[in-house]
Amino acid sequence: MKIEQHQMGTVDVLTPIGPLVDQDATEFANMLNDRVKSPNTRLVVSLKEVPYLDSVAVEGFLDATDELAGRATHLKLVQVPVTCREVLEMTGVSSRFGLFEDIQDAVRSFL
Repeated sequence: MKIEQHQMGTVDVLTPIGPLVDQDATEFANMLNDRVKSPNTRLVVSLKEVPYLDSVAVEGFLDATDELAGRATHLKLVQVPVTCREVLEMTGVSSRFGLFEDIQDAVRSFL
């Protein structure tokens, strides 16, 4: 799995490319878990290149959100495709994340 990473000011933006299922979901969840334990907790995940995701990916997002909650912030998801948004809504966890249409809006939400 390829993951693009870049910074916008003090915010890290991660963009996984491809479906977040099976081993790819596990690898991304592990990487995300390591990432949220770093000193900079300003993190946005763009899902624009993720056509669908499974429960392992959702669990990874929830684990990251729980870790970030201890630091008075939460995970921001941006450009979430309809299929991924449906998974988050059907599992009842969409309200646990900051959901944004635009990366700049997600980044500005940290101010």
